[in-house]
Amino acid sequence: MISLDHLSFYYRKDSPVLENIHLSLQPGRIYGLLGRNGAGKSSLLHLISGLLFPKTGKARVLDFTPGKRQPAFLQQIFLLPEEFRVPDLTIPEFVKLNGAFYPDFDSQAFHQYLEAFEVTPKNRLSRLSFGQAKKVMIAFALATRVKVLLLDEPTNGLDIPSKRQFRKVIAGTLQDDQLMIMSTHQVKDLDNLIDNILVVDESRILFNQSVDAIADKLLFTHSFSLEEVQSPIYYEGALKGYAVVAPNHSGVASKIDMEMFFNALMTEKQQVLSMFNH
Repeated sequence: MISLDHLSFYYRKDSPVLENIHLSLQPGRIYGLLGRNGAGKSSLLHLISGLLFPKTGKARVLDFTPGKRQPAFLQQIFLLPEEFRVPDLTIPEFVKLNGAFYPDFDSQAFHQYLEAFEVTPKNRLSRLSFGQAKKVMIAFALATRVKVLLLDEPTNGLDIPSKRQFRKVIAGTLQDDQLMIMSTHQVKDLDNLIDNILVVDESRILFNQSVDAIADKLLFTHSFSLEEVQSPIYYEGALKGYAVVAPNHSGVASKIDMEMFFNALMTEKQQVLSMFNH
């Protein structure tokens, strides 16, 4: 569904944003795109959607070249950027104007999402707070029913109850013929939603594995003493003892803490990567 081959992008040749990216992403999965600020997450999403153009290499999305921005391609992909401006329209006016571009747009689902987000449908977009407007745009994005849905920092601007609503709405939304990529640096917001974790670091894809593979290789646990844990890879002080990432010697999967995993990977890159390269 998405294939990137030797793809590189830069604004200045001596300072690559993304370099020699190889990536193959399949439908029916939600990908969590992680990385430090400025790592190239947003640029990768813009390359996939055709808003940026690779300097070298090739991108194929839904059997289209994204940069050509053909109508049949645009009908099946939606990018919700981190920052956006909303027009001075009511929500129904916005949907009537923009929903027509997407052949599979589901008006009933859109209103169900608005209800879940506790947004009044008759509101004027320009009078909403950023967080409320973002919930409208997330609802619209999901209702397009496009094959490729790209959400850049979707939980930025949402308060704690809204983030809970977001997780509830996203869970169970994806169809088998759809693919979703959610970029975030607020890693905890995507816990329990992600099927695969992608990590961008130093202009490259550092890591690309399913959460099942991570749970198979790594143990996420709490311990009163580090001496109780065999060969800890990474740990942080917790309210009672330590939160620990360690090799999963027991073979029993634990619940993945995405923030702990990301910190472990960034801190102990070689050790973590070596566990997935065998």
